[in-house]
Amino acid sequence: MEQYGKILLIAMPAFLLLVLLEKWYGWYKHNDTVRNMDMISSLSSGITNATKDVLSLSITIIGYSWLVEHVAIIHIKTSWLWYVIAFIALDLTGYLVHRIDHEYNIFWNSHIIHHSSEEYNLACALRQSISTFVRLFTIFLLPAALLGVPALVIGIVAPLHLFAQFWYHTRHINKMGFLEKIIVTPSHHRVHHAINKEYLDKNYGQIFIFWDKWFGTFQEELPNVPAVYGITRPAQTWNPIKINFMHLILLMKDAWHTNNWKDKFRIWFMPTGWRPSDVIDQYPVFKIEDVYHFEKYDTKNSMLFNVWIWIQLVVLFLFVSFFFGHIAEIGSPGMFIYGGFIFLFVYAYTELMDKSSNAWIWEILKSSTGITMIFLTNDWFGINKLFPQMSLIIAVYLFLSTMICFYFQITEAKQKQLLQSAY
Repeated sequence: MEQYGKILLIAMPAFLLLVLLEKWYGWYKHNDTVRNMDMISSLSSGITNATKDVLSLSITIIGYSWLVEHVAIIHIKTSWLWYVIAFIALDLTGYLVHRIDHEYNIFWNSHIIHHSSEEYNLACALRQSISTFVRLFTIFLLPAALLGVPALVIGIVAPLHLFAQFWYHTRHINKMGFLEKIIVTPSHHRVHHAINKEYLDKNYGQIFIFWDKWFGTFQEELPNVPAVYGITRPAQTWNPIKINFMHLILLMKDAWHTNNWKDKFRIWFMPTGWRPSDVIDQYPVFKIEDVYHFEKYDTKNSMLFNVWIWIQLVVLFLFVSFFFGHIAEIGSPGMFIYGGFIFLFVYAYTELMDKSSNAWIWEILKSSTGITMIFLTNDWFGINKLFPQMSLIIAVYLFLSTMICFYFQITEAKQKQLLQSAY
């Protein structure tokens, strides 16, 4: 937990820099693929996922250490071979889990956030799940366990394997020659993120593309079929926490509304997107039928509003950096309170980004939670030891944030009304 937090302290600014670099490059080349609010939503999603992972808010049904202890047939002595086997085993596991996530209703909820952006860029790579609380598929690492690859090696290789999936989320790199036959490239993964019928549910590979070629799920990017990105039932929100649970909520509603008892149970394990026949007509859900003619989700914002949202993101980044760097000192239960505050923070300003009429409620809840913690402890999780009076500065910021939220609720609502009347 503490070590992973320190790794993220290095990874987060590196990812942010690369995202901004791609934004600049697109502007420079007159091919900007990064919309402002979409980028902030993606970065916010990455923060919630990192916070959840640091807090270890998930349960593994079968631990890899248990597998090694109980099923290992041999123990490979050559250390470098451990890492090679671990990497290949993790990649095969990644392919299988990824495919299951796409093909079954209940598992799609844990992956929908990653596909929810209607753009394709480095920022959308950071859209990762917070809705997975039970990890079921460690069993797919059985080949590595049989060979006695130590759990420590898996623990080292796993983050590297995850981070190596970042770079190919871009439209600025075309096909890469012979590498297209071996590794997942931007071209391969653009296909995976597309909702065109030619591309849907293809190219599940994470590092090596040959899994898809072997198992029949490979699709080449076609020159005459431009990829269109997103999900066929669009999220229509910048709030990543809402997106993480939207499919699960739909499944729960459908299971409740259907009169067929068989459908109440089988809906969870049917192919992704399946709904009971008696629910489809009575409770319709918008679905994109023509991928070339639909309106991407967007909100029209003033320059001042955009600046404020960026300030919120930067402040959140500072809060998270302090949290990850001092999680051991914060300890329990403080770290879970802090984690809850981060989630409230994200929820509040992304609701404001959506021009939600309830944004002020979440802003008050966020700010009152933070100010209450400062009032009760006369500190902010030990920050005064490093920066005297910083807790007072944080309290002032939280108060001002609430006032500014009210200001934008009023002014942006008026701007929205003017735009609607103009049309």
